[in-house]
Amino acid sequence: MPAAAATPPPKLLDRLRAEIRVRHYSIRTEQAYVDWARRFILFHGKRHPAEMGATEVAGFLSHLATERSVAAATQNQAKSALLFLYQQVLKLDLPWLDEVVSAKTSRHLPVVLTSRETSALLQEMSGTMGLIASLLYGTGMRLLEGLRLRVKDVEFERREIIVRDGKGGKDRVTVLPENLMLPLRDQMARARQQHERDLADGLGAVWMPDALAVKYPGAARSWGWQWVFPAASISTDPRSGERRRHHLMEQSVQKAVKLAAQRAGIDKPCTPHVLRHSFATHLLQAGYDIRTVQELLGHSDVRTTMIYTHALNRGGHGVRSPLDAI
Repeated sequence: MPAAAATPPPKLLDRLRAEIRVRHYSIRTEQAYVDWARRFILFHGKRHPAEMGATEVAGFLSHLATERSVAAATQNQAKSALLFLYQQVLKLDLPWLDEVVSAKTSRHLPVVLTSRETSALLQEMSGTMGLIASLLYGTGMRLLEGLRLRVKDVEFERREIIVRDGKGGKDRVTVLPENLMLPLRDQMARARQQHERDLADGLGAVWMPDALAVKYPGAARSWGWQWVFPAASISTDPRSGERRRHHLMEQSVQKAVKLAAQRAGIDKPCTPHVLRHSFATHLLQAGYDIRTVQELLGHSDVRTTMIYTHALNRGGHGVRSPLDAI
């Protein structure tokens, strides 16, 4: 009887994906790390990473900075990906990895809209995109935090929104604007109708965090766990292969905000994240305590929040120029 064929070992990038999923990293982190590992291998003529060392890693990172002119944050992300590849996948304890110098991240002042510009921008938007833009400005949420909002986390009676698993894996509470309560109720009513149609079609399950999916297997189809802003079509989960309705994609909102800014005649570079910057700055202008703004934004360090003080209507650093006293 012929011997059974030996199962070939998994490929390096498949092993990388497996290690990332064991640690429950996000799909975005997985895609970024796999892409950086692939680019590192191709850059060195498809040599196996186990055959390379500090010289090759440093050469690749230098190439990104000098020839590709990538931002410091991008270069540091590439370093983190290679660090994970060597330590967690190849199981190589290489002290030189820690000695590879990280790029110094530049600190830029955020783009902030004035109250007039914000009003003009929002007036150029309508429908679901207009509601999302208003929500980002009215709550200070990041774009993905707004798109990942679930029905159960909107507290109408308490006029607050619970932001789950924000940057750094932290939860926080932010304000629910009174002017958005009725539009949000209408949006959720439409989403519920769509959810009931999905259930009738044998679908209706939403993506759940891994631990909760195991602990509450039926929760994925419950109304409270559904997205407030579901996508218009069903898609296939790239990890599990399951067909389900995801939330709206960021690109749709980004394009809508950009076009609205052009129609409003706003010359500043305008993205959905600018609405978060404007939320923080306008609260400080209104006299709210910087610690309160810090908590609403979910910043770990108040120094991060203090960067918004540059845009207060008092000149640079809140100083009145001596020329104005002459």
